[in-house]
Order: sequence, then C-alpha cells, then structure tokens
Amino acid sequence: MINPIPTGAMISYLKRSARIYLRNELRPYNLGSGQFPFLMALYYKDGINQEELARNHRYDKATIARAVQKLENEGYVSRQRDPADRRAFLVYLTDKGRQIMPDMKRIASGWQEEMLSGFEEDEQAAVNSFLERMVRNVSSREMKTDE
Repeated sequence: MINPIPTGAMISYLKRSARIYLRNELRPYNLGSGQFPFLMALYYKDGINQEELARNHRYDKATIARAVQKLENEGYVSRQRDPADRRAFLVYLTDKGRQIMPDMKRIASGWQEEMLSGFEEDEQAAVNSFLERMVRNVSSREMKTDE
C-alpha cells in the first residue's frame, strides 16, 4: 500500500521542523537556520571558498554570500581573498567560531536524535540509505539538466 502522504510532503515537513528546531536552538548565538549548514561545513573543511560552499550545498551564490556575511558579522568566520583566484574568498572559522563547535555539534546531534527517536539501529541505517539514494536520484537528474 502506498503511503497517502507524498514523500515530498513529508520531506518538506521535516525541513520546516528542522528550521523551527534550529531557530530555537541557535537563538543564543544570534544565528538562524540559514547559517547553520555552512558553519557545520567549516567544521569539516575550514578555509573553503564560497563557490565550493554553494556547489556542495546546492545554494546559489547570493544565499551563500548572505549566510557568510551574517556569520562574519557575528564574529564566527572571516573571509580572505583566495590566492589562487583573487575574485574569490576563502572562509575560515575564527576562534569564536571554533569555541562554539561543541554546541553546534550537540545541536545537530539533538535534531538527529529527535528525528530518529524510537528507530532501531538497522532502521536508522535503512533511513539513511534510502535518503542517500533519493539524493543521488535527484542529483543525477540535476546534472543532466544543468548541462
């Protein structure tokens, strides 16, 4: 039997719920849900350029520029000209940005735990596997239409 709620609607609901969760959790840091994925990306690869952030997260350059500007205004990141491409900027965590890393990871883990609460380990792995396959499906389609 097919679920009466379309998959896209469920994903959209989760996305809206994640924004609400993040908005509440990030309020003490004067950040919003829009900056969170980019801050987390910098924890895994500091010194990334804005173009790569946009490509990796499937956001347009203007969205990245606004998010990075907000993070910079709050003192969490700094931007430096990319020596390999003087038109581009590399984004680095500041000491303040590194200091909140444990809190940001806790926030990310909290959302993960909330979403997967009550799931057995094998079910969690299956959910992740299905979602990864869905991402690959739409990514391959996007690659064909971008050409």
